[in-house]
Amino acid sequence: MAEQFVFIKKVDLNNNCPICYNNDGLNLTCSQKIVETNFYKTVTSEMKYDMACTNCKSTIYPVNWTDDIERVFEYHQKAFEVIKPSTHLKKASWLAILSGVIIAISIVAVLVYTQL
Repeated sequence: MAEQFVFIKKVDLNNNCPICYNNDGLNLTCSQKIVETNFYKTVTSEMKYDMACTNCKSTIYPVNWTDDIERVFEYHQKAFEVIKPSTHLKKASWLAILSGVIIAISIVAVLVYTQL
């Protein structure tokens, strides 16, 4: 089972970095989780948000966020256009379903034929 996060959007923020206090290096990146197996591919509603400063080359964790960063994050969180959660069945799962139906029909046919 392969899980990966697909890049959605990257936003430059004008807030001060809580580590280096620079005003023009903060970036917020949004990613969405996709799970893929041999039988299906699912786009989940799980999101991952990463904030980093390009000036001091550090990741800004939510513990270090100021109230201003929180408000800007909440605003951008609503503005991101995410992929609608869905599940797509692959050819292998359709073959398994079809095989199961054929086997069930043949068992029922054999049972009916033996009772005659």
